[in-house]
Amino acid sequence: MTGVADRPATGSVAGTAAVRRRARVPFPLVLALLAALVLVAATAGIAAGSVRVPPGQVWGILLHRLHPVLAEPVWSPVRETIVLDVRLPRVLLCGVVGAGLSVCGTALQALVRNPLADPMLLGVSSGATVGAVLVVVFHLTWFGMFSLPLAAFGGALLALILVYSLARSGGRMTTVRLVLAGVATAEVLYAVASYLVITSDDPRAAESALRWMLGGLAGTTWTVLWIPATVVLAGTAVLVGLSRPLNLLLAGEEAAAALGLDVHRFRAALFVLVALMIGTMVAVSGSIGFVGLIMPHVVRLLVGADHRRALPAAALLGAAFLIAADLAARTLAAPEEIPVGILTALVGGPFFLWLMRRRAAR
Repeated sequence: MTGVADRPATGSVAGTAAVRRRARVPFPLVLALLAALVLVAATAGIAAGSVRVPPGQVWGILLHRLHPVLAEPVWSPVRETIVLDVRLPRVLLCGVVGAGLSVCGTALQALVRNPLADPMLLGVSSGATVGAVLVVVFHLTWFGMFSLPLAAFGGALLALILVYSLARSGGRMTTVRLVLAGVATAEVLYAVASYLVITSDDPRAAESALRWMLGGLAGTTWTVLWIPATVVLAGTAVLVGLSRPLNLLLAGEEAAAALGLDVHRFRAALFVLVALMIGTMVAVSGSIGFVGLIMPHVVRLLVGADHRRALPAAALLGAAFLIAADLAARTLAAPEEIPVGILTALVGGPFFLWLMRRRAAR
């Protein structure tokens, strides 16, 4: 590949020294600060709402649930129910989805060697949306509770394969071709999903699908949480274990192949894994864009381009970001709730434009 796509996702090769200097920030300290940020965001997310629960009481309820001797119950049963059964599952799912989107964005940017890659911009989220909307609108339950995740996974995988095929021509892929193929595919697939919604014979299903397409985590329960949590944790562990091949791809396909990496097989396997993760997340949260675009760039400024550092940091930062975004979605227009996908788009859209201008200036 030549042109812009030949440069690593972090910029030109000339910027390697700067990347290495940034990576010298003590990694354990960065992780500790990001973990603390997640805890602060989670505490605020659980405490805030129509019934405000003091942060100290939130931790008291959680500690009491872990073991009764850790905290004396001085709160009402209603508050305990709100914390444990209403807000805690939602905050945890926000963390899981935010972490998963960030990790997938980091992996995609390495796989296609393009810093503008993002699950939404590449049409992956739209493909998963079409699969999920088919299940919601037509009440397809062939695989029971797994029908929605499987349909979303299938749509995400097909969309990713289509975009990659359209963007790659003659063994070459440029930034412009990839972005255009992704945006065009995303628009077509979103139009298909919208058509399915407006032509549905079930108004309630159509309304549910429409709100879900805008992204949101309202109504999360413990039953909904375990499938995406398992997939995201397992997928993140696999990607961290594959940090070395991902690092090799940053140097270019030819260099990676010369060092013994079967680039095409590795890329195909990772596409399937990323599609599975995105499909599972979209099935429970709807389409939430730009998280996978913003977080990898922020993380590389903090810890460098090495995926052994970048992937864990991206997971923590993405979790904190989406928890905070969901908190804002619940409180900015209370008692109404703004779909969280709208807020992430308002933040991510300007960031994407700035990133394109920055790359053009280079």
